[in-house]
Amino acid sequence: MSKVLVFGAGGRAGRAAVAEARARGHEVTAVVRDPSRYADLPGLVVGDVTSAEDVERLSKGQDAVVAAVYDGASADPAAFFTATAESLVDGLTKAGVPRLVWIGLASILPTESGALLMDTPSYPQEYRAFYLAHAAAAEVFEASSLDWLSIAPAGDFNHPDPTRTGGYRVIPADATNLISYADVAIALLDEIDKPRHHRTKLGVGS
Repeated sequence: MSKVLVFGAGGRAGRAAVAEARARGHEVTAVVRDPSRYADLPGLVVGDVTSAEDVERLSKGQDAVVAAVYDGASADPAAFFTATAESLVDGLTKAGVPRLVWIGLASILPTESGALLMDTPSYPQEYRAFYLAHAAAAEVFEASSLDWLSIAPAGDFNHPDPTRTGGYRVIPADATNLISYADVAIALLDEIDKPRHHRTKLGVGS
């Protein structure tokens, strides 16, 4: 059994990570900024992932940390994701946590041709600032000494079908590929239980 802390435990990806970790018998600490918004989730603790002090305090003694965070209210996604990555690097380094798994974004993954998904023809560009914000966070991790891994759907989450199939594939970015939150959580916990990929961005698909 491992001790796993999940930032962003109230979101769909965070909830899936918490459920998968608990199903595997891990001791899970689920962190949110405002517990009153998640009355259906028991045992929440309060923390702000953009605060290095909160990250250090909550992460001490943990075997791995999952960050499944998003700030839909932010006018500047680059500021939020960069601040979050810097806070995680600082706090986890001071806490001595050996593993960080970050829920990433397909848009910044390479396709089979080698081009980033966000740079391929017909890929929607109205959210490009969001894509670049995720890329900026990855650059912060790359410049650190953390054992980090970014896991993202190779295409997108399958919002209409939440079925846990129990499987996934590591594949290049593919905008047509859909995978459930539950199956991404399997990949995420596999990389905590038996890490195979280190300091890189990974796409998983159905």
